[in-house]
Parts: sequence; structure tokens; C-alpha cells
Amino acid sequence: MPTTYSQTSDLQEKRKKYVPKGVSNGNLTIAHKAFGATVTDVDNNEWIDFAGAIGTLNVGHSHPKVSEAVKNQVDKFLHPGFNVIMYDSYLNLAEKLCQITPGDFDKQAIFFNSGAEAVENAVKMARRYTKRPAVVSFVRGYHGRTNLTMGMTSKVKPYKFGFGPFAPEIYQAPFPFMYHKPAGMTEDQYVDQVIQDFEDFFIATVAPEMVACIVMEPVQGEGGFVIPPKKFVQAVSRFCKDHGIVFVADEIQTGFGRTGKLFAIEHFDVTPDLITISKSLAAGLPLSGVVGKTEILNVADPGELGGTYAGNPVACAAALAVIDVIEDEKLVVKAEILGQKIEDKLKELSSNHDFVGDIRRLGAMVACEIVEDRFSKKPNKTKTAQIVKYANENGLLLLSAGLKGNVIRFLAPLVITDEELTKGLAILEKAFK
Repeated sequence: MPTTYSQTSDLQEKRKKYVPKGVSNGNLTIAHKAFGATVTDVDNNEWIDFAGAIGTLNVGHSHPKVSEAVKNQVDKFLHPGFNVIMYDSYLNLAEKLCQITPGDFDKQAIFFNSGAEAVENAVKMARRYTKRPAVVSFVRGYHGRTNLTMGMTSKVKPYKFGFGPFAPEIYQAPFPFMYHKPAGMTEDQYVDQVIQDFEDFFIATVAPEMVACIVMEPVQGEGGFVIPPKKFVQAVSRFCKDHGIVFVADEIQTGFGRTGKLFAIEHFDVTPDLITISKSLAAGLPLSGVVGKTEILNVADPGELGGTYAGNPVACAAALAVIDVIEDEKLVVKAEILGQKIEDKLKELSSNHDFVGDIRRLGAMVACEIVEDRFSKKPNKTKTAQIVKYANENGLLLLSAGLKGNVIRFLAPLVITDEELTKGLAILEKAFK
């Protein structure tokens, strides 16, 4: 039976009393069940999900194949600890990921619990391999909430303010943002300038001989779904090769079909040394990993990597099912179709609302900037918050993003039905009005 309104109110009060306010809630209702791209709350109201647990649910809520795999594993055992005794789901998932990730070289995979853990361990392995201390990320980048990854993350509030000091030897390089290129510059001139600024960064800020790894999101997530030009990504990859720097692609939000490729880095015709993965890897179960060159992953000695819950067998079983679903249901192809439909709707809304600025996407990773006006391109954080608030109060789970909080992002499950998508876009249209 659904919870009554009074019970919902009681649960909300319990949240206030027992859960720190530092954990934000975009929507204050209480989930009861979810399937596909629809969440039903405890009062039996339905919510179309354009947030996907912040990009975690590419195969949707409660996919039957994933649920079945989880139930089968639960009946066997929950967690004997891979550091204590091995189990097949860990080994089979490692094998599968080594097969499907980019790179024609010997690979290994290791598992952890969260995206931030994956990034931290990629840095650990890069430092161990290169015997260098420094880490380079990018302006507007986001890599997690641990101490090291906060230092790698660009946005101060709410992620970093008051939580320092941060780990040393972390540097943030320039990253192109085509929508905000200087007036009077062509796109080619701007990209060339940012590449030059990137190379100069290693003269003015940190020497390449000090750098263990460069960590790049192929599409910046929390930064506002900022898509770099291929020429820039290739320049970064080339720079890493020239200077013996480990190139890490942070695919935590972009991976597993979201961008119309299995991994977003495939759009740029470069091959990273390491890839960090999480979010949609296990359809909502805590699991992350690092996949890449054996010569880098295998340099650490026994006991130097791992964690108590790292590579939980239930999560690994879910991940194997997720990969099967992505292949069987052709979700990489569906991502492009879904993204195009959302883009078409945003263009329609743009013709009626002059506060819609840039619309950008790669596959189903779609975003639009909300601005004061299209001439100044000045960010409109207030209006963005109003749109998101209306959506979250009227049946649509929606998220904002961006360094200045003025980007609306779309992370709907790739399995979303036409009916669910139509309902969600109708609510979005009302929110814009």
C-alpha cells in the first residue's frame, strides 16, 4: 500500500532530523517504486526521470535482466571479499571490460565502489608507474568529493568551499568552451589558442616531467556538458605521449552508451592509457573501476590496491547484465535517436524563449544554457533554478549543472519509451513557460 500523506510528511521530518542538510535533494517526495524512466512516489504520483540518478541509469530503473542477475547472485553469496577469496563475477566483468574498452593493447581492470575512488586509484597507479607526483585536470572539470578529487574539481561552491586544505601537486589546465569563445575569433583560431595556452601551462605552472597523469572528461559533466573539439583532445593525447604522461579518460558520466558510442572518448579518435568508469556501469549499484594498459595497472605489488567492498559480486553481476542489455537492446544507437529528439524539442523551445542560449549534445548527453539574452550570453542562474524547481514539483525529475549553475542537463535512461519522453517534454515545455 502507498504511504499516506501524513506518513510522507513524517518521513520528510525524519530526513530533516537525522540526515545532514549537506546532502541535497532536488525533489522532496519519497520514492516507492521505479521502472524504466518512471518513478512512482509513496502517494502514487508518477515522475518522469530525466536525471537518471545523475547519469547512473542508462538501462533504466529495475531492468528485468539486471534484477534477475542480482537476485541470482544474492542467492549464492553477498560478499566474500575479493581480497580474501576470488569469485567469477569479478573475473568475468574484468575480462568483458578489457574486451569492450578502446585500445589494442594488453589490458587489465580493477574495481572499486565510487567514481571518486576510481579516479583516486587511477592517480595512484599513474604515480606508481611514472614515479612522478603531479596531477593535471581541467577548468570546469569534476572528479569527485574526496580530498584528492575535490582538489581536481573546478567548482568551489558547493564542492570545495570550507573543506580544504586539499592534496598538493594538483593543477588545472585550460579547456575550450566553444560557446564562450572571444568575439572576433574564428572557431579554428580559438581552438589553436587554447591548445597553445595548454602547452604554455606546462611552462608557467608545472613542468611535464613532474606530471604523472592528465585526467580529462571527454565531455565535461558537472561543468555543463561542455564538448571539446576533436583537435584539442588529440593535442592533449599527443602531449601525453610526447612527455610520458598517463592519459586518463574519466568516463564516469559519459560511459556505457550515453554519448552514442560505448565510451565517449571514441568520438575523438584517441586511445587513453586508462579509463575510469562507474555510474551506469552497474545500473545503480555501487561499483566503479579502472581499465587500461597492463603495464600501468600491474606495476603495483600485492596489497597496494583494493578495498574491503571493492568489486562486490552483486554489483559485478549487475554490471555484466548491464553490458548485455546495452548490446541486446542496441542502446548505443538509441542514444543518438533520443538525443536528437531532446535537441529538437529544445530548438523548438528556443524559438519561443530568448533565454535559451547554447544547445549542445553528444548522443543523449544533452544540455542547454539559460542566459539573460543571446547577445551577452550572460548566465541566468535564477531562471535555471526556477525551471528546474517547477519541473521537480510537477512530475519531471530534472537537474542543472555548469560552473555558474545556468545549464539544464538531460540524463534520461536510454530505454525511455516514446510515451515517457513525450510526457517529460510536455512538463519541460510548461516549465520553460
